[in-house]
Amino acid sequence: MSFSQGDGGNNQPAKFLLALHSTSETFGVACLNYRELDTSKKVSTFPLGRKLSKSLLSCVNDLLPSKAWYKIVRIAVATGPGGFTGTRLSVVMARTLSQQLGCSLDGVNSFSLMAPRLSSVLNSDQLQKPFWIVQEVPRRGVVAGCYQLKTADSVFALNDFLELEAPRLFSNRTEFEPHIAAKEDVAKDVACLLDHCLESHEAGHRSPWSQVLPLYPTSPVDQR
Repeated sequence: MSFSQGDGGNNQPAKFLLALHSTSETFGVACLNYRELDTSKKVSTFPLGRKLSKSLLSCVNDLLPSKAWYKIVRIAVATGPGGFTGTRLSVVMARTLSQQLGCSLDGVNSFSLMAPRLSSVLNSDQLQKPFWIVQEVPRRGVVAGCYQLKTADSVFALNDFLELEAPRLFSNRTEFEPHIAAKEDVAKDVACLLDHCLESHEAGHRSPWSQVLPLYPTSPVDQR
């Protein structure tokens, strides 16, 4: 179900928040009307694989018609690690919209989005310490990032976790304890990204588009 192009039901002009996530084979889109927070949140995923370049705009249009894009007031995008082409496409679209609309752009890496969800497998002792999210990269090593829950009474949202070390490439002989294998759930993670976008908007944080870049722990160039 997509948004209508009109204003919110409370007779105030619509203000849309948009989140994009394309670091895997599945493209995720989430959006809401800031004037109708209780009823307007929409999340959709599209298993596009290599077809993302041809379908990116139409997928976003399915949730938020392009004629309403000028009402977007903030955007958030997953910056990777992930597929080189897919990540680049959504980041470029988000940067372009942010630049043209003059709105803030939040960039969040996909491991940070996973951290609240994946940390549920840790026991109480492990949650009191830093933990790693690890993803194997065939023939290159492992990509890992380090996270820690801020306080024991956190509610396991994105802002409840500190990123102690951003995802980067390590040798596959490196040991990480405790660690959790990275696991995609694009629907949940793009919804988490939208929640972060909303919190940043309500807090009045300014985030320039020029500072948001794709995160590439591994090079797309064969360096043999």
